Amino acid sequence: MEKVIKVQDLTIGYGTLTVLDKVNFHVEKSEIFGILGGSGCGKSTLLKHLTGLYLPFEGDVQIFGQSIINCEDDERRTLMRKFGVTYQGGALFGSMTVAENIALPLQEFTDKSAEEIKQIIKEKLAMVDLEGCGPMMPSELSGGMRKRAGLARAMALNPSLLFFDEPSAGLDPITSAELDRLIKRLRDDLGTTIVIVTHELDSVFSVTDRVIMLDKNIKGIAADGSAQNLRDRSENSWVREFLSRAGMKFTN
Repeated sequence: MEKVIKVQDLTIGYGTLTVLDKVNFHVEKSEIFGILGGSGCGKSTLLKHLTGLYLPFEGDVQIFGQSIINCEDDERRTLMRKFGVTYQGGALFGSMTVAENIALPLQEFTDKSAEEIKQIIKEKLAMVDLEGCGPMMPSELSGGMRKRAGLARAMALNPSLLFFDEPSAGLDPITSAELDRLIKRLRDDLGTTIVIVTHELDSVFSVTDRVIMLDKNIKGIAADGSAQNLRDRSENSWVREFLSRAGMKFTN
């Protein structure tokens, strides 16, 4: 399988604090890949390094075969346009309408006409089940709708790779399940490669193909595999216990 992301001997942290030490993993094309672990294990820190927001102490991250670490700033910005990122609260600009938020990357990074941008906005809103919501302000949307609007903006440039930071955080179970179905639909219909940082185990068992589990005690990866297999067969008792906290309905 084609490897969309390759992480090699990555050491990351803040100041003199090492959070993860020499971790290695990869993400395959069209895979829904989860990053799990307890509080303080480095999930969000790792995501910021994968997306080029932070530079590591050591190691490399390759996306689409190109290093996002060992490159010039302009090359990094070009590479960052090839993927989309959604944040916990949607990260929409509150003074702009939903449509204006989605238009931003198109206006900044393309030479498309106003009419073309209007059509793309309409298509992206339909894709996330928000038809007709373009004129609304973010404050008028529910939490789940804001997350979907943020996803529409992340998809504006048609990236083949999407990063989700705690997509279900703060959502009720029904809204969370709807978002899970949307994530799976993106992969199934478009072949999008998806990386999810989450602590919501119901979502982990619903949507991910494979996960890594970060352990702050070893500052590294404690397990790598399908969530179901790790829960049922991992030799690491902590991994089995962590994943067994999911609802018993996920027994396959």
